Amino acid sequence: MPANAPLDPLVALAGGLLIGLAAAFLLLFSGRIAGISGMFARVTGIADSGTPRKDALAFVLGLPIGAVIVNLWIRQPEIVVTSSVPLIIAAGLLVGFGTRMGNGCTSGHGVCGVSRLSPRSLAATASFMLTGFVVVAVARHLIAGA
Repeated sequence: MPANAPLDPLVALAGGLLIGLAAAFLLLFSGRIAGISGMFARVTGIADSGTPRKDALAFVLGLPIGAVIVNLWIRQPEIVVTSSVPLIIAAGLLVGFGTRMGNGCTSGHGVCGVSRLSPRSLAATASFMLTGFVVVAVARHLIAGA
């Protein structure tokens, strides 16, 4: 596929199905939630999620390996940074803080928690989505329009 070709919706569907299956298998076979922030916290020693450290390390290392595979087999995504590096760093730190404060990230709450109908995850995911909608609306219509 050419580097600038749009992604086929079936590729996105297949990716979503693989994420769902991986989360389901992890829950079924180990009783663990596939939350990236929890796995990363376990690897770095920030928190003990109960997941064996070697399993968490395999999970975290699998993320960039999967990205490399997609890059080689499907296409390299076009990445355009339209903001300043300090702003991106600040945003990353805020996301990390929010992840720890919310006891999970979008993968843990949005993929795993919502599928289990967890009230806490439903509330967290609604909060993530609403915040995203508001930030985009403000950035596009108030800040960019000024």
